[in-house]
Amino acid sequence: MSNCCNGEVERHQNNCPVDGSKGSPVPTITLKSLLKPLSLENLEAEQPYFFCASTSCPIVYFNKNGSLFNLENLKVPVTLKSESAETPVCYCFGWSRDRIKQTIQQTGKANTVEELILAHIKAKRCGCEVNNPQGRCCLSDIRKVVEQVCHKLAARD
Repeated sequence: MSNCCNGEVERHQNNCPVDGSKGSPVPTITLKSLLKPLSLENLEAEQPYFFCASTSCPIVYFNKNGSLFNLENLKVPVTLKSESAETPVCYCFGWSRDRIKQTIQQTGKANTVEELILAHIKAKRCGCEVNNPQGRCCLSDIRKVVEQVCHKLAARD
């Protein structure tokens, strides 16, 4: 398995055939790990796939041949396409929006969650390419959610 959290991800892009947004390359192992069995039967494993990060688009994965996989084809919800507080943001270590919020409220520190995840990454425990639908490290998503939570908590004070 590659080092998923070292930032060395190919930067090829392709546009989603449904909404036109730029897609990010995703390792085939991600699809093999997260597609439901019946959907996996339709995987074109020799073709590169891309992740559609558009929050309003139901497509999660696509390739240049027109192969599409939507939310219903996955075993897990997708952070960027779900508003649920229980949807994972960090799929490896179980950090949901709700758990992040609770931790910030309990500790009074915005950096606690990231520090805990970084400790796991340093110990080589992460498996982002098989757990995260984006097939990459979640830290940028964690940072965004922490910022959103801190903004909401500050607005209440």
